Amino acid sequence: MLRLALAGLVAAAAAGAQPVVVGHSVKGRAIVAYERGDPSAPTTLVIGVIHGSEPAGLAVIRRLRTMPLPAGVHLWLVPTVNPDGLAAGTRQNAHGVDLNRNWPVDWKHNGVPWDGYYSGPRPMSEPENRAMRAFILRVKPALTIWYHQPLDVVYGSDPHVAVLKRYARLTGLPYRRLVAPPGAATRWERKRLPHGVHFVVEFPAGRISTETARRHADAVLALAKGLG
Repeated sequence: MLRLALAGLVAAAAAGAQPVVVGHSVKGRAIVAYERGDPSAPTTLVIGVIHGSEPAGLAVIRRLRTMPLPAGVHLWLVPTVNPDGLAAGTRQNAHGVDLNRNWPVDWKHNGVPWDGYYSGPRPMSEPENRAMRAFILRVKPALTIWYHQPLDVVYGSDPHVAVLKRYARLTGLPYRRLVAPPGAATRWERKRLPHGVHFVVEFPAGRISTETARRHADAVLALAKGLG
């Protein structure tokens, strides 16, 4: 049933219906995605916010939703997978769980609710992550970028380091060969979609400038165009 529902959502998006609701948060807020570009091209997935207290990526998503796209680019844009945390200004979701410690690959129980890195009671305990898992498996991104704050770095350690370094060069951020933490979304993606490129971009603390948002949106399109 869920697979059929997601297929209908993707078909609706391709026909121009926006936004697409891919799931709901603990408090019932919609998790939405926007599709743009050529659906026959490899999919690039961009997530603006997973930690509600780290909203800088929203500026990049807003730009990607409206700027002209080059040929051969297919985008799925998710402003936030944590709408409750974004509304409350909290890192965690409404259960007090760090959604980037709750994915099933290398998951480890850590902390208690509202700790900074509380992993939840079990892997994929949170409705936001279950919704995103189903959505990611449906759209099968060849490239995924997750925006965070405040480390001011591009990081990852998967086999596609050259792509991460290119993004870093295009945006002016340093690249660091760091391993994602246990239960992180990118760990799961690398295992389930190993041929794709899935990595984290950390902005500095605070708001980002219009120019920074433009530079990152341009970098996303440059990488997406290179997938074809």
